[in-house]
Amino acid sequence: MKKLILVVFALPLTMAWAQSPFDGTWKADLSKLKFPAKPDVFELKDGTYKCSTCVPTKIDVAADGQDQKVSGNPYIDTLSVKAVDAKTVEIVAKKDAKIVGKEQDVVSDDGDQFTSDWTGRNSPDSPEMSVKAVHKRVAKAPAGAHAISGSWRTEKATHASESIVTITFKGIENGMVMSQPNGASYSAKFDGKDYPYKGDPGTTAVSLRRVGDRQIEETDKYNGKTIAVVDMTVAPDSRSLTTVVHDKRAGTTFTIVSDKQ
Repeated sequence: MKKLILVVFALPLTMAWAQSPFDGTWKADLSKLKFPAKPDVFELKDGTYKCSTCVPTKIDVAADGQDQKVSGNPYIDTLSVKAVDAKTVEIVAKKDAKIVGKEQDVVSDDGDQFTSDWTGRNSPDSPEMSVKAVHKRVAKAPAGAHAISGSWRTEKATHASESIVTITFKGIENGMVMSQPNGASYSAKFDGKDYPYKGDPGTTAVSLRRVGDRQIEETDKYNGKTIAVVDMTVAPDSRSLTTVVHDKRAGTTFTIVSDKQ
């Protein structure tokens, strides 16, 4: 009898997640993004470009407009950096000799902000993504350095492609399936075990833990090491989804509020 009671009570819970509060497609509201408080630090000086806060690896390459080797980064293997003028920098990233990222950074006349315009993809054959953003200076550039140098905090995103801002979830028995237009996807159970994360070279596995009826904790890993813990909560009215990304490598927190489509 006791076993039968447990089964009866467990059934509604399992079936509820076949149509969970997360089910459907969600789109991030750019006006509600909360960017990390920790600034990004760049230096372009004496023919060398450095990014000491970049993840998964720091950047230190010659800024001569030529492809320079980058090691330890699953997304790229070369990077070229070119100072177009005193306020503009162009960066091109490649993987297997194919372009996977293009970025132009333009510093304002007063030097207090710069705009970034990036187009790229997770891998050479995956769908294209694009983002435009505005960054505010929080520390001056070293003497004699290019205007892009210094510490910057991202202030706002003025554009992001559908391939970045949309995400789709579908509940399965004791688990969930995730997919994005940029090619990233997974299918995982709420058992804390690792499952394959597909379509993103920088993430190889994911585990899920159900915190509550409307809350899930996702742990992303790369080659067995935790790189991010993602807390996702659906609002009581089921119209919005708040995602808090704790980046373990960068030591930052990023918050996204998405609307049900």
